[in-house]
Amino acid sequence: MELSVAEENYIKAIYSLSQSGKVSTNDLAQAMQTKASSATDMLKRLGEKALVNYVKYQGVSLSDAGNRVALKTIRKHRLWEVFLVNKLQFGWDEVHEIAEELEHVRSAKLTEKLAEFLGDPRFDPHGDPIPNSAGELPKHSVKTLGECKTGEQLILQRVNDGNPEFLQYLERIALHLGEKLKIKSQYTFDNSVEIERQDGSVLMLSETVTNNLYVIEQ
Repeated sequence: MELSVAEENYIKAIYSLSQSGKVSTNDLAQAMQTKASSATDMLKRLGEKALVNYVKYQGVSLSDAGNRVALKTIRKHRLWEVFLVNKLQFGWDEVHEIAEELEHVRSAKLTEKLAEFLGDPRFDPHGDPIPNSAGELPKHSVKTLGECKTGEQLILQRVNDGNPEFLQYLERIALHLGEKLKIKSQYTFDNSVEIERQDGSVLMLSETVTNNLYVIEQ
């Protein structure tokens, strides 16, 4: 089944939103920066193709077929991000929009050749898991730094890649994936967190920052 770029983008958006719970038409319209009526029209079209389960006023979910489309699109997107960062030396703050275009390349052979060329990476440059060719995601149990407690020793596993300025900020403070961190103090008046880095230096992070950093325990 050949889908349009817009259809693939809607499916990927539904997949992303569904990770936080039920997906409403208004949520989807906001994510796609369009009117609710336009989102509804698209959902009807996707429903006719058996890619979504949509009932008016009851939200939308992906069918098994829709879920496969979403994971295939995400696989291509994240593989291209790895290629752009690791092979073409793009900054991790530069690759999202380019990968948004490249993810719609139709050739399955190209996707698998790309994965082979890159050594079948399991995670993209931002730490997001890459689905394998069968549409399976590697286990990736993380929590936000903001959810952690004083004294915990952690490893930075993933960062939110939705805002290039945020990624540029992480570059400026040289905070990179794989770094070991320890929470020294937490401040309830503004929910900021003081962390100790591997080199012994101390860094104060705002609530906005800690809610966009994902960690695992050491």
